[in-house]
Amino acid sequence: MDALKIEAVETERLSLVPLAVEHADEMADVLSDPALHAFTGGTPYSAQALRSRYARLVAGSPHASQTWWNWVIRLRAEKRLVGTVQATITGGEFERAAEVAWVVGTRWQGRGIATEAARALVAWLREQEVGAIRAHIHPDHHASAAVAGAAGLAPTSHRHEGEIRWELPATRPSADRF
Repeated sequence: MDALKIEAVETERLSLVPLAVEHADEMADVLSDPALHAFTGGTPYSAQALRSRYARLVAGSPHASQTWWNWVIRLRAEKRLVGTVQATITGGEFERAAEVAWVVGTRWQGRGIATEAARALVAWLREQEVGAIRAHIHPDHHASAAVAGAAGLAPTSHRHEGEIRWELPATRPSADRF
């Protein structure tokens, strides 16, 4: 896959900052509520386990056909991290697709942060000429479905491991790309 570079993304209230191992300690606190795993399974990571996970993510995908882009969400007014957004990119230059996900710590939910971050992520991916953008959401996770809808994704009839695929279809390539 051709090498594209992750960069910071700014919104009105947020900075999406490329993930670094140094974010793990603060993010362990942000993601410590077991309720965040109600639809995805698992349990919160310790700071040490999150450092190891972030080191693997920052190192990049071991598969040449995938690129991993991960950001932490910084709420500038509070000068702190409040969640993450991520995109796994597959395909080549003319057929890139992204699988996206987001999570905002429980204390910051209900403030539109996930929606603002997901919209910024989708817009940035479009600027990088990523075509189809997908998310898989548990059918009972209404808040995440609302975020996906606000970011322009729509539910499809496809299911994967009990989750609904939401998708923003690929746009037509611009004429100047040929």
